[in-house]
Amino acid sequence: MKNKIKLIYTCLLFSLGTAIHAQDISGLWQSVDDKTGAPKGQVELKRDKNGVYTGTIVKVTPRMGYHPKEICSDCPAPYTNKPIIGIQAITGLKHVEGNDYADGKILDPNSGKIYSLKAKLSTNGKRLQLRGYIGIAMLGRSQTWIRIE
Repeated sequence: MKNKIKLIYTCLLFSLGTAIHAQDISGLWQSVDDKTGAPKGQVELKRDKNGVYTGTIVKVTPRMGYHPKEICSDCPAPYTNKPIIGIQAITGLKHVEGNDYADGKILDPNSGKIYSLKAKLSTNGKRLQLRGYIGIAMLGRSQTWIRIE
């Protein structure tokens, strides 16, 4: 009986640790063009002491027919004319429950527009489905980012 209790306790602790790890989106992510599937750049997501996530652009990737801008010339303040590398493109993203995140904002440095943001982490923790929108999420646009390990 004691062995069964130990086994159940061990399994419970292991599964709890896995669930907690799966909920953390901190780390380096490859952003991907939602139309072509080509890599666009890399964003580093960090969680502050209050559990709020921000995302900083750390790399932009040139690709066939596209040369990325270096400066956020069309962006609103406080991003106006700032270098795109180093810009905090994601702000205010909060863990809601399970693998869901919401209440964030995301800056598109190409258009200069800021969208509301929600996200969902895949069960294996390797993909992050982002949904940027204005107003209601159903009218937004989605992208899937890939975790860089």
